[in-house]
Amino acid sequence: MQTSNKPWHPPVGHLDTARHLGKKHSPWTVTAALWLLVLMPLLSNAEPVNPNEMKAGGLLLKMQDGYHAATTLNTDVDITVNGLVMRVKVRQQFRNTGTEWAEGIYVFPLPDEAAVDHMRLKVGERIIEGEIQEKEKARKAYEKAKAEGKKTTLVEQQRANLFTTAVANIAPGEAVTVEIEYLEEARYDAGTFSFRFPMTLTPRYMPGSPLADRKGSGWSADTTEVIDASLISPPMVQRSNEHRVSLDVFVNAGVPLDIIASRYHPVSIREEAGRYSVSLDDPDTRLDHDFELVWRPLADSKPRAMSFSEIIDGESYYLLMLVPPVEGRVAPLRMPRETIFIIDTSGSMHGTSINQAKNALGRALQRLLPGDRFNIIEFNSVMRPLFNDSVDASTANLSHAQTFVARLQANGGTEMKPALKFALSSPVTETHLKQVIFITDGSVGNEDALYRVIEQQLGATRLFTVGIGSAPNSWFMRKSAELGRGTFTIISAMHEVGEKMDRLFAKLEAPQVTDIQIDWPAGVDAYPSRVPDLYLGEPVSVRVRADAPFPMGESINIAGNMPGERWTTEIPVTDDHSAFGVGALWARARIAELSDAARRGANPDEIRASIVETAMTHHIVSKYTSLVAVDKTPVRPAGAPLSKDQVPNLMPHGQSANAIFGFPATATPAAALRLQAAVFLLLAALTFLIQRRRRASLA
Repeated sequence: MQTSNKPWHPPVGHLDTARHLGKKHSPWTVTAALWLLVLMPLLSNAEPVNPNEMKAGGLLLKMQDGYHAATTLNTDVDITVNGLVMRVKVRQQFRNTGTEWAEGIYVFPLPDEAAVDHMRLKVGERIIEGEIQEKEKARKAYEKAKAEGKKTTLVEQQRANLFTTAVANIAPGEAVTVEIEYLEEARYDAGTFSFRFPMTLTPRYMPGSPLADRKGSGWSADTTEVIDASLISPPMVQRSNEHRVSLDVFVNAGVPLDIIASRYHPVSIREEAGRYSVSLDDPDTRLDHDFELVWRPLADSKPRAMSFSEIIDGESYYLLMLVPPVEGRVAPLRMPRETIFIIDTSGSMHGTSINQAKNALGRALQRLLPGDRFNIIEFNSVMRPLFNDSVDASTANLSHAQTFVARLQANGGTEMKPALKFALSSPVTETHLKQVIFITDGSVGNEDALYRVIEQQLGATRLFTVGIGSAPNSWFMRKSAELGRGTFTIISAMHEVGEKMDRLFAKLEAPQVTDIQIDWPAGVDAYPSRVPDLYLGEPVSVRVRADAPFPMGESINIAGNMPGERWTTEIPVTDDHSAFGVGALWARARIAELSDAARRGANPDEIRASIVETAMTHHIVSKYTSLVAVDKTPVRPAGAPLSKDQVPNLMPHGQSANAIFGFPATATPAAALRLQAAVFLLLAALTFLIQRRRRASLA
């Protein structure tokens, strides 16, 4: 049997250009356009290449005479899904087209809960396996091998969802491949499983004053608030002849499926014996929009509870899924709500994203009922609330709010902190349930500072995040919702707005289960240690390490509170879903909780030691551990120069580099902009002289 499901967004065309072609232009505009047509190819193809003006994409190498463009040959992704656990392999291949030996550095996104546990460097037929080491030790090993002329590569974590790979001593004309593997858990929500593979990243806003020294070579300087900004700001290109991806998925869901589909990319799907193979249809698929696959079991196969297990060195690891009350068996929440909406109107939301956000907010306003209260807070470089305080959801107030939303435009920086503080500062009343809905792409570099605001000011409020755009900062969205004891939703296409906002409000309007307690046997280390609230249709996963295996056939008892009643359930323990990787997922969850403890003021030395011990035991990359691979034989001749620079990322689908980098509040490639300004001034002067001479000759 063969099926094909192809929900996807339409390809980007030069729509703005097409709209303007039919307009009448003045002779000045036409002349300037002709000058641009003549001079811009010369500027874009001149040697050396300017990283900030590069339009072709690929690996940029800094040679003795300037920057040269290497060619990105391909990115291949293989994903295997077994039940809830996924193994992902990412292969990126580059060729040094310059005339000198080169070092390439590139920053790339991965899912924020990914456990990166393998890396290998392939040069021709040679394969160099990566080893996990403490970060400083791995860096020293890499730098030593680089200096000795040996092939070497290093994978470091900059954020939970942002990694850097460095590859040294690439010979002129040589192609190298870096392969990275990670484990991740599929998400289950409202009867549907899904996973998201990030293709690119939205440039982050870096608040604070610039620092004199730089840790990396990104477009942003390190700042007082984002001290590693230069490490997480790779060059971005609007268009590229490269940046293509092939992606194949094998799904063994363990249950019969009703639907399997790609949300944003056209795919081919083949089914055999209840297992599914999915591949991208287009061989020229661009790395500009996150890939998301969804699958839904048949109605009678929907899981009410799931458990997966793995034994490593005599220790038992479990992945347990806590399922909330069944839809239709709970009464709707009748308590009036105070809903505060925060909407991001910064430059990174320009284009498709701001339209999605406005539609989402408009849809949310329509769900408010008489007796509810609300407010809207807009922010970019500054914060602007619609009302000084929450107001009644009257017809007049809602009409005023819809007009306010319709006029919103995206520009400026991303100063989230004042908006968050304002939304969380109003006191919670006994008459209204306070809920904050935060609509943003999350494109910030100071995530930890914002997490502290949420932790310190949340109180009894619940915070729900709505991620907007084709490549949102999913770590910020998920973690903010987790700390806010709410849920997160990602909207990446306009046709999803109604579906996903209605689903979010179904959760807001249904009673959640709070104060959840799990009756663990002795000798259990479980994460998250404080189980989040349960919302309608959205389970919570708990990762567990146990000194001894749970007795088969018994159940784990769970209890919590619902409005006016006690809620209980149980998860049967079985060995039917044994799965490789559960131990690494437990380690990733433990490291995340240790990082939270450090942010809250725990002893940093003790936290670091615990993270290193956990990461080394389970062979995964963390804030304090890295993967390094070193060949034993030097290949670069002694004395031969070694050049380096970063791989650019493709701008996310629907976003404009000019909108993001063109505003003073956002870090910009100032030198490139000054050069562009000088070119345009020269063009204007030349055009003025031409027009003046033409008028004189006509006279």
